[in-house]
Amino acid sequence: MDEPSTSKPSGQPTRLERTTTDAGAEVAILTFAHGPLNLFDADMFASVQARIAELTAHPPRAVLLRAEGKVVSAGVDVNVFAGLNAEQGTQLWEELFAEVCHRIEALPCPVVYSAHGLTLTAAFEIALSCDIILAAPKAKFGLVETVVGLTPSMGGPQRLAERAGSGRARELVMTGDLYDAATMHSWGVVNAVHDDVDAAARALADRLADGPTKAHASTKTIVEAWRSGGVAHADSVTPTVSGDLFETEDLKGAVRSFLDVGPGKATYTGK
Repeated sequence: MDEPSTSKPSGQPTRLERTTTDAGAEVAILTFAHGPLNLFDADMFASVQARIAELTAHPPRAVLLRAEGKVVSAGVDVNVFAGLNAEQGTQLWEELFAEVCHRIEALPCPVVYSAHGLTLTAAFEIALSCDIILAAPKAKFGLVETVVGLTPSMGGPQRLAERAGSGRARELVMTGDLYDAATMHSWGVVNAVHDDVDAAARALADRLADGPTKAHASTKTIVEAWRSGGVAHADSVTPTVSGDLFETEDLKGAVRSFLDVGPGKATYTGK
């Protein structure tokens, strides 16, 4: 694979790298790099929003979110909340939904999250907006907003409930306890646990980037339809969403490849 080209203005708490797989598919890697704790302060939130805006404007064929340092994130800098009134708090959460969580979910490509260590509050909620979460054995997860009298408000409770069930979501949020990777895996929150999670996550991102990107986007659209309206709604959109794939170069080429040389030999361009 190519060495990544890095965009990291001086002092920025995140960096966005774009690299390619051996087959030439573009993978974007968004890294939290904001000191030893990767705290989500005002600068970190602004940087994450800007990076996701870049990904939205110019989507790659897969995205990997990861972090530098001992922890993924020790949570949100409480100064972000100091002095807010109800209206300002509402505006904060509306902006973070619109500019972070919803934009991640709307990316037309697979999004993988790599958690190598402690992953708290905003970082965990961002992970829950991704398609696939991988974790190291020593990783721990928590939504600990109760320590400041708050509930997680970037979609954590509902997305945790979707993956693990409402009872587990209420337990994790209300206790404010930390849960290890094995527990999160058993609950269905974490997709897999790997000793070298960064390597595993990069390999998975590369594999997904090399695949039929339009089909992956259609899968996300169908699942989103289920999330918003159940099986009946997903059934209602699937014929058109899937039918449109018959106009893609990737489907046409893969069908020809299957008929000519058998399964598993097709290559994809994302078109």
